[in-house]
Amino acid sequence: MIIPHHDDLAGLDRCLDALSRQTMARDRFEIIVADNMSMCGEDAVRALVAGRARVVLARERGAGPARNVAVAHSRGAVLAFTDADCVPAPGWLEAGLAALWDHDFVGGQVDVLIDNDGEKTGSEAYEAVFAFRNRRYVEQQGFSVTANLFCRRTVFAASGPFLAGTSEDRDWCVRARALGFRIGYAPAAVVGHPARGDWPALLCKWRRLNAEMFAFARERRGGRLRWFVASAAMPVSILVHGLRILTSPALTNWRERRRGLATLARLRLWRCADGMLRLVGARP
Repeated sequence: MIIPHHDDLAGLDRCLDALSRQTMARDRFEIIVADNMSMCGEDAVRALVAGRARVVLARERGAGPARNVAVAHSRGAVLAFTDADCVPAPGWLEAGLAALWDHDFVGGQVDVLIDNDGEKTGSEAYEAVFAFRNRRYVEQQGFSVTANLFCRRTVFAASGPFLAGTSEDRDWCVRARALGFRIGYAPAAVVGHPARGDWPALLCKWRRLNAEMFAFARERRGGRLRWFVASAAMPVSILVHGLRILTSPALTNWRERRRGLATLARLRLWRCADGMLRLVGARP
């Protein structure tokens, strides 16, 4: 089990607590936490982990490089990836491993967790509807998010490490599929991922995602043209995807739907502008 970590002790504690409740016997798997130069310091991370996992240090910035370091320190024939802020369901490991009988690497279900007991904020409403559609990613786009990814060690060795500065999950899965490895979806392998609670947190996420997706797109033939078309279509997508917010069972009342619509419009207009600025080199 591979977990990259950077300055989220509370999330890591919750993740490790969830892993302690796996239906698989604890002596059948190892947990490796790769700390990515957390500001809280190595001692704080080790104190929090308190023997529940093995802690290794990853000095190159980025979740991808941290995962690579953890893989290098691991021993298992199967690699199971999740993130420090995720909450794996009790049957997660067993379901993911079972799916590898039929596929070379698999992605599982990612549920959006809302920590807020009251009404959802605009960002929470948006993520409840649109975040982590991993079945669609696996079955239609051929990749899985690394928050819930299983593969054989031989597949990882053949496909190579995660790269920094790009959409490392998509990039790795593309490389694996190009070698003939088969991806599958494991709906019973479930992890929860907390929603971004406010606009600054959601925008921070999308700044990173847009930078990574653009880096991925520009390395592909015709990628810049496809990026332009997708960015230009963002305002139109507000109308199309607004219907999903209006009809989604994930939202319970019209106040949540109104906030979700406002966040959808704000984010898609930002993505349009940011995408165009990246094309002309006005974004780093």
